[in-house]
Amino acid sequence: MRFFSRGFGGTRRDAEQVKQDGWREQNILVVSPEDQRLTWPERELVKQLGERLYGTRTSREVHHG
Repeated sequence: MRFFSRGFGGTRRDAEQVKQDGWREQNILVVSPEDQRLTWPERELVKQLGERLYGTRTSREVHHG
């Protein structure tokens, strides 16, 4: 017996897959300034871009990873 309509209740893509698909399909980049895959200068650039586009982060920062 199916409890969910088609398209609902299936497997969820993990966050990294969503980010990858967003970049490849929509040219949208989602990256954390704390991403350890980046070098320090790259993390600083991400932080500066985020602050320029969206303002400074609040003191209630969320750390992912």
